[in-house]
Amino acid sequence: MIQFVWPWLLLLAPLPLLVRYRWSLFDLPVAALTVPQLARFRAAGDVTASTLRKPRGHVLLLWIAWLALLAAAARPQWIGEPVQLPVTGRDVMLAVDLSGSMGTEDLVLEGQTTNRLAVVKRVLVDFIERRQGDRLGLVLFGTNAYVQAPLTHDLATVARLLDEAPIGIAGGRTAIGDAIGLGVKLLRQRPAEQRVLILLTDGASNAGAVDPRNAAELARTSGVRIYTIGVGASTLRMPGLFGMLGGVVNPSADMDEPTLTAIAERTGGQYFRAQDTEALMGVYAAIDALEPITLDPELYRPTAALFHWPLALAWCAMLLLLLLRQRRRA
Repeated sequence: MIQFVWPWLLLLAPLPLLVRYRWSLFDLPVAALTVPQLARFRAAGDVTASTLRKPRGHVLLLWIAWLALLAAAARPQWIGEPVQLPVTGRDVMLAVDLSGSMGTEDLVLEGQTTNRLAVVKRVLVDFIERRQGDRLGLVLFGTNAYVQAPLTHDLATVARLLDEAPIGIAGGRTAIGDAIGLGVKLLRQRPAEQRVLILLTDGASNAGAVDPRNAAELARTSGVRIYTIGVGASTLRMPGLFGMLGGVVNPSADMDEPTLTAIAERTGGQYFRAQDTEALMGVYAAIDALEPITLDPELYRPTAALFHWPLALAWCAMLLLLLLRQRRRA
């Protein structure tokens, strides 16, 4: 649909006719000249009359140029179909443990035993794709914590960066307090009701400069809710000699559940325990329910300026008029 920003300018279209009519009112009578031999001037008079009369083509080109200039000045625009803008959701930081223990193969994915990080990636990527409208960021931590992706609406990039992260890239130990502190630093400038940090780990904090409970207090004063997730099976049967079954061990014995629980409770969040793939899926589904996306859709109609088309038409009409006049004079 085409609309004009200043449509009132089109009312000036008959202005040349009004100017011509107004000018004709001021025409003065021309003095007559008596010529004794009139036949000599007849031929010259006919030529002069035909010369002074403007060809219809010239008048038409003048009108085309005038109307095209008016149309360009009125600023025509093409108004497209309504487009729904991305909804405004929450700001969510994901802190994922990449310490060496995340390589423990005690979870089952698609019928095969695999390591913890592989399962976390599969489940967390699905969670990221469901958070349309949220701004997500990614903090990876081991011995050190670092920002892999700042807060962004580009969820596909966040998911890809997580999927490409290898075990141990941040060191083999676990700095939970540093990861929380880094996440809070990125979230504290955002609106208070939208600050969420989801921390996933399989162990206890044994590295870093910040104590996890102190970091949780910092998060509480900054208005950041923290959801903590402890991932890892509680039982694992070890292989014995000559193919015989060995004993049963707890691969998650080092997990500091009291600290993870305290972190969540102090900040108004919740602690979840995920002992298998299905439980981990349920955890992120529960977080979806606890932190729903606030849908506030806005419609936007894209516009494209079209003034250059009538302006080009006016230039073409004037150029053609000049060429015709030059040819006529020649």
